[in-house]
Amino acid sequence: MEFLSSALALSRTVRLRKVGSVARRVPNGEGLGGSPEPSSATASPDATQTCEPLTVLVVVPTLMSGAADAAALELVRILTNAGHRAIAVSRGGHLASAIEEAGGEFVRVDVASKNPLVMLLNIAALVRLIRDRGAHVVHAHGRTAAWSAYAASRITGVPFLTTWHKGFRQQNPFKRFYNGVMTRGVRIIAVSDQLAELINERHGTPLDRIAVVPISIDIDAYDPDQVSQERIDAVRTSWDVPRDTKVVLIAGRMLRRKGHHVVVKAVRRLKSMGVKDFACVFMSEMGDEDRQTRYAAELWDLVLDTDTADVIRFVPPPADLPAVYAAATVLVSSALQHEGLQRAILEAQAMARPVVVSDLGAGREVVLAPPTVPEERMTGLRTPAGDDAALAAALIRLFSLPDSVRRAIGSRGRAWVCAQFNAAAVAEQTLELYAEVVRRNYHG
Repeated sequence: MEFLSSALALSRTVRLRKVGSVARRVPNGEGLGGSPEPSSATASPDATQTCEPLTVLVVVPTLMSGAADAAALELVRILTNAGHRAIAVSRGGHLASAIEEAGGEFVRVDVASKNPLVMLLNIAALVRLIRDRGAHVVHAHGRTAAWSAYAASRITGVPFLTTWHKGFRQQNPFKRFYNGVMTRGVRIIAVSDQLAELINERHGTPLDRIAVVPISIDIDAYDPDQVSQERIDAVRTSWDVPRDTKVVLIAGRMLRRKGHHVVVKAVRRLKSMGVKDFACVFMSEMGDEDRQTRYAAELWDLVLDTDTADVIRFVPPPADLPAVYAAATVLVSSALQHEGLQRAILEAQAMARPVVVSDLGAGREVVLAPPTVPEERMTGLRTPAGDDAALAAALIRLFSLPDSVRRAIGSRGRAWVCAQFNAAAVAEQTLELYAEVVRRNYHG
């Protein structure tokens, strides 16, 4: 087949990291004591330009604001920039237009539905798309989408891939079975080492089937040197927060697993200890899901009960997101379950801001924190999930540091993100993965 020449050419790129391999983001040993080293991976001509394009069906439940949604758009950009054809299949959302602007094709199919009849119809629709478009790979992001995509791939014989963006809850055997579809790909992609280890532990997935490919961010867009004081002041004014007030920024949808209520309890502790001149800003895009609405109402009741309304702000995501991070003193993720790789944590570090994360909010390859690394190399702090006392202590520690020390922490965070999560390296890893899958499928 002609497209195999393209896939074979891609195989000359840097090999993907696997769980248990020697290529770890944060190595054990002497490397932890030094400064973050820039990644040597850059996009080679073989990885980004091909003569015979592949066609990839990217199946994602929605194209809204979630991690899977943003990652699907990023994947479309990687594929189209390399000369491949990307077809995004989804219920849709405001990112659908961005898919087409990136050069991909958007096909509306309700792969977010859990209705068995709808899922059967989805299988038929995906089979038609695979055959009509001549797809070489089906890549699912999300469980509902994966069930239909997996069945369609089995019917057509096209390789099936999945990407894990977070750790799913497994309260019972049925939930475990439902989640298990995400382990049925010929390769399973995890966006972080921590998540890859979770997949192996929970599902017994062989290590050589798990590839760790992180998300990337636009380093140029999130550059603190490009954000003026006027832009920062405008954001703080919109929050009704004076320039000298320390800001704790919490980004993420209003979902219980994000642990926003833990932050409110930590804020209560800060106030009871007499900490002044700080504000806590919850930045969240509210969706239509009932669980978000219910949790937001519960959260506001907690704010009132804890007498923290004077220092807590609930704001929608503004247009100038880099300025939002620049206006913050610290970004907090208090996740209560494995979150994979949160884009906000990377963006905040790229903007040279310290971060405080729960031990389920980010792995050690995302945030360099003691005791994994020495104090002089840390980019943030890590606390036990659900522990509001530990979170309050971490915030007090950061607040008490001289500005010069906080700036140094932020600078190390930017250096780390620029080295490890740049778009060129992620694109190269992604393209190598497709080359490997197609080569194995058609050559055994």
